[in-house]
Amino acid sequence: MTTVAASRMGQLVSELRALEERIRQGGGAKKIDRQHAQGKWTARERVEALIDPGGGFLEIGLLVAHDQYDGGAPAAGVVTGLGEVCGREVVIVANDATVKAGSWWPETITKMLRAQEIAMRCRIPIVYLVDSAGVNLPFQGGVFPGKYGASRIFYYNSIMRHYLEVPQLSAVMGPCIAGGAYLPALSDVIIMVEGTSFMGLGGPNLVKGATGQEVDAEELGGAATHTGVSGVAHYRVKDDQECIERLRELVTELPASRMPSPQNDATKPERAAEEAYELMPDDHRQPYDMEAVLATFLDGGGWEEFQADYAPELMTVVARLEGRSVGVLANRRGMFRVKEGGPPKFGGIVYTDTAEKTAYFMDVCDRHRIPLLFVQDVSGFMVGTEAEHSGIIRAGARMVEAMATARVPKLVLTVNHASGAGYYAMAGQGFDPDFIFTWPTGRMGVMEGEAAARAIYGPQLDAAASGGELDQETAEAIERTRAEYDQQMDARYAAARGFVDAIITPEDTRGVLDLALRAALNNPAPHIGAFTLPDDA
Repeated sequence: MTTVAASRMGQLVSELRALEERIRQGGGAKKIDRQHAQGKWTARERVEALIDPGGGFLEIGLLVAHDQYDGGAPAAGVVTGLGEVCGREVVIVANDATVKAGSWWPETITKMLRAQEIAMRCRIPIVYLVDSAGVNLPFQGGVFPGKYGASRIFYYNSIMRHYLEVPQLSAVMGPCIAGGAYLPALSDVIIMVEGTSFMGLGGPNLVKGATGQEVDAEELGGAATHTGVSGVAHYRVKDDQECIERLRELVTELPASRMPSPQNDATKPERAAEEAYELMPDDHRQPYDMEAVLATFLDGGGWEEFQADYAPELMTVVARLEGRSVGVLANRRGMFRVKEGGPPKFGGIVYTDTAEKTAYFMDVCDRHRIPLLFVQDVSGFMVGTEAEHSGIIRAGARMVEAMATARVPKLVLTVNHASGAGYYAMAGQGFDPDFIFTWPTGRMGVMEGEAAARAIYGPQLDAAASGGELDQETAEAIERTRAEYDQQMDARYAAARGFVDAIITPEDTRGVLDLALRAALNNPAPHIGAFTLPDDA
C-alpha cells in the first residue's frame, strides 16, 4: 500500500507547504529586521495578534503572483483572509511593508477587492491594517485605471458604508499615501500609531515640489496631526500592540453576529482526514470512492442520498458540517450501469438526467435555505448524437440557471478535475460562489493536455496511428501542448491567478469549510453576485 508521504497527494502537499513557507517570509529576513527596527510588527505578526488565540485564520490568495515578477511580489505584498476576532468572523487586509514597502501591484488590487467582496457578500466586519507606500509606479498601468483598478476599492468602501452597513475599521500603522488615504477615510473608524504612521494625499517631498513648502511627515500627516488638528483620525495609540488591542475592543462593540446556531450537535467524521491521501488515486484518471472522501470532513452518522438510484454519477445529499446542514453535490468517478440497458455511464460526466436531477436538488435546497457545497471532479457534459437528441443543452442550461440563481451560500471544493462546461455548472468562479477552494490534486482547465493535443493535432495523430510517422516539429509541438496544459491545470497555477481562494489540505478541509460557512451564514439576504443591496436601500 502506498504511504501517505509517497502518495501523489502527499508529494503535492509537501511541495505546497514548502512554497507557502517561502511566500510567508515576505521580503525576507533583512526586510523583517528593518521593520522591527522601526518599532513595527510585520503584517503577519499583526494578523496573528489580531485574531483570537487558537482561532482560525483562512488566508485568501496566499499564492497570488508567486510565479510572476521573478518571485519579487510574494503574496502580492498584502495579507488577506478571514479570521476569528473576539469570537466572530472578520475579514482582514494587511499590507506587507517588507515587500516593496507595501506598495500596490496589479494583483494587490485583485486581492483587496476579493477581500472586500467577501465582507460584502457575508455582511461581516472588515479590518484594514494599512502600511503602504502607495502605487508601485513601474506597474501603475495595471493598478490605477480600469473598472477593477484601485478606484474599485473606494467604490466598495462607499457601498459598504452607505448601503450595506458592513463595519470597516482602519488602523494606519505605517505610511498611507495619495489615493490610498481614501481607504481609511472611507472607513468607520481610524486608528493611528504615534511616530510610525502617516496619512496624506502627498508626502513631504511631493508637497515641496508642488508648493515649495517644507514640512516633516509628522507635522504634515502624523498621528497627532490627524487626531488633534485635522480630525481625520479618531484614536491615537503608542505602538502596534496598543493598536491591535484597540481594534479588538472595537470589534467587541459591534452589533452581534446574525449567524444562526447549528441545527444539530456536531459529530466527528467517520474517517480520519489523513485517509484522503490514500483515497485519492495517484493517477488522476482512475476511479475512487467519493463517499469515503466526503466522510473525511463531513459529520459522521451517515446520510440518506437524494435520488440515490437515479443518475448516480453525481451524488446529491443533505449532510452536516459541524452540525449545520449542507446540500452536497459531488461527482463520482467510475463506470455506472444503465438499468434500461445501453452503454454504461462515465463518472465525472454530466448527462441529461444528471443535469435534471441536480437542478431539482438545488431548487429544493434553495427553498429550504440549505447552503450548497459543490465537490468537483467533473470532466464536462456528455457529447454526441444521443446526448444532443436527449436535450442535454436544455437540461444543462436548467442546471446552470438553478445554480446561478440559488440564493443560499455556495462553497466549492475541487478535489480532482474541474474541466469544461461541467466546471461552470458546478459553481465555477464566474458564478460568484461565496468561497472556492481546491485540494493540491485539483486540475482546472478546458480539457486535459491529451485531449487538447488530440483536438489540435488529430489528423496527424490518426495518420501516425495508421502506420505513418510524425515529423519532429509536429511531435515536439504535441509534447509542448501536453506540457503547457499540465502546467496550467496545476492547482498552484490557478491559485497564483486568483482562480481559487486557497489551496487547502485534507487535514484543514473541515475547519476551512466550517469557517467559510459560518462567515457566509451571517448574511440572510440572497447570495447573488458580489453583493446585493437591501430592499430599503
